[in-house]
Amino acid sequence: MSKLSRYCAFVIVFLFSTPTWAATSDCFPFVGEHYKYDVGWEFINAGTAEVKITQHGDNGYQVHNFARTNGFFDMFKKVRDTLVSEGICLGDKMQSSLFWTDQLEKGNHTKKRIEYLWRENKVQYQNNEKNLTFDVKAGHLSVLDAFYLTRLHPPTKDKPISIPVFDSEKKYDVIVKLLKHQKITGLDGKRIDCLVIQPELKTEGVFTSVGVIKIWLTNDARRIPLKITAKIKIGRIVVRLTEYSKT
Repeated sequence: MSKLSRYCAFVIVFLFSTPTWAATSDCFPFVGEHYKYDVGWEFINAGTAEVKITQHGDNGYQVHNFARTNGFFDMFKKVRDTLVSEGICLGDKMQSSLFWTDQLEKGNHTKKRIEYLWRENKVQYQNNEKNLTFDVKAGHLSVLDAFYLTRLHPPTKDKPISIPVFDSEKKYDVIVKLLKHQKITGLDGKRIDCLVIQPELKTEGVFTSVGVIKIWLTNDARRIPLKITAKIKIGRIVVRLTEYSKT
């Protein structure tokens, strides 16, 4: 169930122009969004996840994610995960500034913190007692921040997208492909045309390894993630949107 945030983590290519400040809405028009999801294992409800996006400073944003198992699954694998990503707008481009997690899974409590020191072309990485510094050029994103750029500039059938990310002690390019168009039922009960996209992730990072991931985005200007699926060793995880609002 805690895999929700990684399923939503994939990005598009961009290059940095001169770093002038811009209003957050110019590069990140998602402030004020609030989502709730049901997370299931095959046909069994396993828990819930919630995402809130708020303004952070004059030109920044914060994406707060919380996931938990329900009472039944707590007996087998209790999950209480908080994931937070922060970033700023440099001109009309996004730049991650911070990504941290506080995870309780199966009784194990782990914390991770990544600071994107883009002015110095470095990343400071902390994982429990581990503290490392990496040479990472400005322009690399966290996997969570990356998803929102994909919503702005999704792949097309003939043109996959690619973006540099830093995650789990590794920098690499995530490739995202458009698989097809498909209609699924939305919150109002109507059939909605969606883009079915597939990210190719190369790190386990926050979560355990997963199989093929697919995401259904509404094929309109908002590109809301209605559904996410991922194959695992036993069965399939299915994440479905239950509530959406924007203030």
